[in-house]
Amino acid sequence: MDTPALLCRLIGYPTVSRDSNLELIDFAAGFLDDLGARTSIDYNADRTKANLHAVIGPDERPGIVLSGHSDVVPTDGQDWSMDPFVANRRDRRVYGRGSADMKGFLASVLTLARTASKRRLRQPLHVVFSYDEEIGCIGVRSLIRSMKQWDVQPWLCIIGEPTAMRPAIAHKGKTSASCRCRGVPAHSALPDLGLNAIHLATDMIAAIRRIQQDVIETGNRDDAYAVPYTTLHVGTIDGGSILNIVPEHCRFDFEIRHLPADDPDELLARLDAAADTILDAVQSRFGEADIRIDITNQYPSLETAADHAGVSLVKRLVGEAGHDKLPYGTEGGLFQRELALASVVCGPGSMNQGHKRDEYVSLDQLERCDRFLDGLLNEISEA
Repeated sequence: MDTPALLCRLIGYPTVSRDSNLELIDFAAGFLDDLGARTSIDYNADRTKANLHAVIGPDERPGIVLSGHSDVVPTDGQDWSMDPFVANRRDRRVYGRGSADMKGFLASVLTLARTASKRRLRQPLHVVFSYDEEIGCIGVRSLIRSMKQWDVQPWLCIIGEPTAMRPAIAHKGKTSASCRCRGVPAHSALPDLGLNAIHLATDMIAAIRRIQQDVIETGNRDDAYAVPYTTLHVGTIDGGSILNIVPEHCRFDFEIRHLPADDPDELLARLDAAADTILDAVQSRFGEADIRIDITNQYPSLETAADHAGVSLVKRLVGEAGHDKLPYGTEGGLFQRELALASVVCGPGSMNQGHKRDEYVSLDQLERCDRFLDGLLNEISEA
């Protein structure tokens, strides 16, 4: 099977994050085992999902990690013109959920592994396929804990998120949080006897908007990003039961996507201070009032030095003089923070197609990725 055929096979495994990815992992592990790679599978607690790690080449030398996630986002509510989990090849494109984000890269890595298994390598290739990246880079964390115990650490990680094969050396970090507001219920005809939890929530949302405006006006900026400052965003809100009761509870979820130069904990501290101010104004009458912020997921930003040898290598192999910085996150920030592992994001396809109906990757992009990985293999192969 060539790369497009492998991609079609991978698309056929419906690895939506809420479901298992084991069929895909078992296929990839078997494929790599047959090539003589040294494989290991790292399961989650209930053994419904797993990471795959495979090594080709010498263990005793620093090597290169090729990292990608196996999970895909749901297709719920999207009006696909085809079955999203049956690959469709036409017009020099491969359609299907995950074709761009990011099973195209996984397929190209498997093709590379087949070639690498026939070479003598000066450096090892580490293949990493993880689970639950789409919901916060969850799965790769246990693998990173295992990597900390390795005697020899890799020197470079290439993450194959869809960048249209342009190298990216940085991305924002993300903090997801939930704000829970508790008021005091009352009949809506006598609202002064109660404390409206939705009003507490809107006061907190107003504080978020004030902080956002302050960040825009006075905070750090990096014009290499499409949005050059840290952003705060409220995404969902839920409160109340029926119209004639002053609501006792309200919850909203928000996120912070921060530049590497910014500390999300400082912004959370400002929100905690805003919550204290809001509660101070009401607790003399309503002592049970409460506002609580809980972090639900967090991953760090990435910033790899532009003059790092790995960045120069990737640029040379893909034929790009420049580099990008990404508004979305990857596991690269975790590799950097936990392992001091330099990471470059570079993969086939575009995020303009990812997460959408009739997602696709072009054969041109897959071919370009194959050439890039072939060039990488030549760099680490013995003459």
